[in-house]
Amino acid sequence: MLYNFFLALHSASRWMIVVCLTALLVRAYMGWKKKYHMKPYDYMLRIVTLILLYIQFIVGLTLYFESPIVQYFIENFNESIKLRQVRFFGMEHITMMTIGILVFTIGYIKARKQQSSVAKFKTIFIYTAWAICIIFTSIPWEFSPLTSRPSFRMF
Repeated sequence: MLYNFFLALHSASRWMIVVCLTALLVRAYMGWKKKYHMKPYDYMLRIVTLILLYIQFIVGLTLYFESPIVQYFIENFNESIKLRQVRFFGMEHITMMTIGILVFTIGYIKARKQQSSVAKFKTIFIYTAWAICIIFTSIPWEFSPLTSRPSFRMF
């Protein structure tokens, strides 16, 4: 019961993260190229994105340790490593998402330490672009060749 709730929450919150990461990438690019000054909105968007990523990570970890797919993966490693969907959720998804969140966090910290707004925007853009590449390719989209899941799950 609780597993299904967390699964639906994890699925729904990905859309907030997709929107935040995309908005942050566009805003950082514009700020970098047009030499904008950082505004409170920019700081807020960065911190909200970071918080959402961490919440998503915690929910994902909860799912990871409760998932019947992951349990099967762990118990039958030699067999399940050859099964694309089982391997994806047992190993690839969690690894790539962790790396994506780490890349975003490193960019967040580096940008915070910089003095000029343009340098901050450039750093945010570069690290957010890398994080998006890693995270978006590891989401089980409906159209994904690796594994597919519904775009929206019901609670």
